[in-house]
Amino acid sequence: MNQIPTFRDVCDAKTRLMGMSVNTPILTNQKINQLVGAEVYFKCENLQHVGAFKFRGAYNAVSQLSDAQKAAGVIAYSSGNHAQAIARVCEILGIDATIIMPSNAPQIKRQATESYGARVIEYDPDVDTRELIAEQVNGDNQLTLLPPFNHPHIIAGQGTAALELIQEKPEIAQVLVPCGGGGLLSGTALAIKGTNLNCQVIGVEPELADDATRSFKEGKIVTIDYPNTIADGTRTLSVGDITLAVMLEYVDAMETVSEELIKEAVRVLFYHLKQVIEPSGALGLAALLSGKIKLAPQIGIILSGGNIDGNTMSSILNEDTKT
Repeated sequence: MNQIPTFRDVCDAKTRLMGMSVNTPILTNQKINQLVGAEVYFKCENLQHVGAFKFRGAYNAVSQLSDAQKAAGVIAYSSGNHAQAIARVCEILGIDATIIMPSNAPQIKRQATESYGARVIEYDPDVDTRELIAEQVNGDNQLTLLPPFNHPHIIAGQGTAALELIQEKPEIAQVLVPCGGGGLLSGTALAIKGTNLNCQVIGVEPELADDATRSFKEGKIVTIDYPNTIADGTRTLSVGDITLAVMLEYVDAMETVSEELIKEAVRVLFYHLKQVIEPSGALGLAALLSGKIKLAPQIGIILSGGNIDGNTMSSILNEDTKT
């Protein structure tokens, strides 16, 4: 599927999601504003259903399946948040879901996925790819594959978070977005540029998982080895052809951040914004803390998720040396 989604698709997704997704709060904090030197508005998708923005794209995609596709069931692959989202949406709509998850996925995310009634199939990411396992499981192609990012309906659904943000805070002149496979980033770019062409959109990745940044700079898909970053939501090997096409058209810049800055951002958000944010979700603030970005006076940040297990959170907080 190579259909490129549009701003109209994001607007249609917003209508489709009314009454189903949470219009998550937008928070700001004086201490953080002083720390970075700008007014920062955080779109708290950690407070979305399943604790992440992924619910938006999952519902937008699953709800548009035909009756025959719904009856047959869906299959997806994910390290966690897309898995939970597809599982939860399928539970709501009464559809069977099969989810392919890596063996090193956070336990909290696997448990949540199973709690929504999905069938979870585990694989070793050092040996196999999730795409291959999905093909083997779905050998007869009876199940509809809903990938985590490279799908127009998924992308359009993810863009609704930024659409809510820019409509509520039109003064924002810069938006920072976590990037794994590029679904949230490309959806955000469509939403922001469709509303305000002058608002800058910046994608943020871990230094250890910089496939999207490389792809953006080279203008073609660059694949990397399975990245060992604490930001598990960004452990993708590459962006997709659809997400990259949107990124090249509408994203202004890409930045990468260190593992230490990611953990520092998690701590700042915990202590000052009073929000529990997973490392992937904290990438936007990490980029501000890096000092690499020329700041606009008002900045929007998508906090993409809050699904972090207690041991990881405790470890990050115990490393606290600066906050």
